[in-house]
Amino acid sequence: MNQYFDAKYIFDSIPVLIPFLKVTFMVTGFSVLFGTLFGFLLAAAKIGKNRWANKMAHGYTTMIRCTPSIVLLFLTYYGIPYLFNQFGIDLNSIDKSVFVVITFSLQFAAAMSEVIRTAYESVDKGQYEAAVSVGLSSAQAYRRIVFPQAFVVALPNFGNSLLALIKEGALAYTIGLIDVIGKASLIISSNYNAHALEIYLALSLIYWVVSIAIEQLFSKLERIFGKGKQALKTV
Repeated sequence: MNQYFDAKYIFDSIPVLIPFLKVTFMVTGFSVLFGTLFGFLLAAAKIGKNRWANKMAHGYTTMIRCTPSIVLLFLTYYGIPYLFNQFGIDLNSIDKSVFVVITFSLQFAAAMSEVIRTAYESVDKGQYEAAVSVGLSSAQAYRRIVFPQAFVVALPNFGNSLLALIKEGALAYTIGLIDVIGKASLIISSNYNAHALEIYLALSLIYWVVSIAIEQLFSKLERIFGKGKQALKTV
C-alpha cells in the first residue's frame, strides 16, 4: 500500500472532484430556497402578535440550534421513512438528496428566521408610519421603505448562513449522497486509503475557492445595495 505524499496527486484529483460540485450546489440551492421561504413564515410568527405562534417559532429555532447537523440528518433520513411506513407508504426508493434538502432546509430556516427578524426590527418604525401618513398604502410602505432597508441589513448574515450551509452540506456523504465529498471518499476507498491527505487537501482548495467567491459576491452586493442607505444618511 503506497502511502507516500505526492503533491501532484492534489492537482490530479481536482478535475475529478469538481464535476460533483453540481450536486453540492443543487442541494444547497434547494435548501436555501425552501429554507428561506420557511424562514419567512417563522420570522412572521416571531414578529406577529399571536403568542402561541411566537412561542412555537422561537421553540423551533432553539430546538434546531441545539441539534447537531449530523443528528438532524440521520433523524430525517431514518425518521421520515419510518413514519410514512406506519401508513403503508414506502419511501426507500426516494433519492437521498431529498432527505438532505429537507434536513438543511429545516436548519437554514431557523437561521434565516433570526436574520429576517433582526433585519426587520432594525428599520425604524417611524419610517413606516411616515410613509403611510403621506399617502402610501401599507403594502407600498413595506415594499418601498421597509423591505429595501431590511434587505441591506440581512445581506451579510444571509451570506454567512449560506457559507455555513455549504460547509454543513459536506455531511451529506454520510448517508451515501455522492457529492464532491462523497466522490472524494470513494476515491480514497478505491485507493485503500492511500493519498487520502492529498485528496482532502484538494477538497480544501475547492472549498476555499468557492467560499472566497461567495464572500466576494456578497461584499459586492453589500456595496451596491448599501449605496442608497448611505445616501439617506448624508441627507
